[in-house]
Amino acid sequence: MAWEEWERLKTTSGQTDAGDQAPRGDLVAGQKDLAAVGKAAHDLFEDFHAYSGHARVATEAAAGGLRAEGFALGPALSHVAERWTEQTRTLLDACAHISNHLRFTRTQHAADDTYIAGAVSSITLLDEGFDDRKGS
Repeated sequence: MAWEEWERLKTTSGQTDAGDQAPRGDLVAGQKDLAAVGKAAHDLFEDFHAYSGHARVATEAAAGGLRAEGFALGPALSHVAERWTEQTRTLLDACAHISNHLRFTRTQHAADDTYIAGAVSSITLLDEGFDDRKGS
């Protein structure tokens, strides 16, 4: 990149259309969007954990009663309850993973912002040095 091109880019980079607030890129997720996803995952975790527990207990009780009475449906319903428990854990783990990932992403972006701010301020100091030398 030629020096003149660098100077032109520095000058034009600060000139943006104030009305141009549209996000850039293919995937954009603002803080409101991420908060909504996190809340939905948390609500699903809390509600599903409570309701699935009730369903599991009722199903196991029914399976035990049917088995005690000699019905073949008892062991089959017990098998359904086992699968239900496995699938419930999978869903709850996925909800927790979403929450953990959002927390990690927020932390990582904050660290990236700090790093970028430091790098940009170093460039500014370097530019000032070139400007001082250029003026001599």
